[in-house]
Amino acid sequence: MQAYEAILNASKPTVWDIFEQGTKMPGRTAARLDPRDPVHHYKKWTDGALIHLIPSQLELAFSLKNPGNKERHLSRVIREIEGDYDLILIDCAPTESVLTTAAYLSSDWLLVPVKPEYLSTIGLPLLVNSMRDFKTEHEDNVLELAGVVFNAASDYLPEEALAKEGVRKLAKKYGWHVFGQEVEYSRSYPKGAREGLPIFRTSYSRSWKVKNFELFAEEFAKRIGL
Repeated sequence: MQAYEAILNASKPTVWDIFEQGTKMPGRTAARLDPRDPVHHYKKWTDGALIHLIPSQLELAFSLKNPGNKERHLSRVIREIEGDYDLILIDCAPTESVLTTAAYLSSDWLLVPVKPEYLSTIGLPLLVNSMRDFKTEHEDNVLELAGVVFNAASDYLPEEALAKEGVRKLAKKYGWHVFGQEVEYSRSYPKGAREGLPIFRTSYSRSWKVKNFELFAEEFAKRIGL
């Protein structure tokens, strides 16, 4: 949490500023951003690998109250900086909003994490309609489904087995890819949020949990040709 607060206190733009740039208000119009201004240099390794971050903030919720003509702001920023990176990940809620559309417009691939329980899986058919509607309205954008990954799996049987079976049936019906490697539940995920660290650097994280995540990352990278 301290790391997140430090980022917000750094007086650098966030995702909220990206969506609000160009917004017209009485007597003024918000200025356009330099695409690299919101990028925080989080971590760099000696081999040249790095992690950069564009954080969000709670005030982003207010952008949803006035969503008009904001959905392409993010894709413009991504287009300017994508040449600097091998992979850009965009995390957003699954509910339909201007944020979802902005993520679609900025992406080549869509990854769908699904918790293997009944209430988390019954909404999956809505994904088909969402992607179909997007492709109809934005024919010039190419967005492909990378696949579905079971997330926060805990081997709670038979409930998890039934949920997974239902997802696999839907996947076969609609031609979705289902990743073979699952991402198991780990207490290090919420701990990592508090410590401001990824799971492979979180204190006391279990080595097999870290390896589990690494194996999925390798499968995902292969799937999208990285």
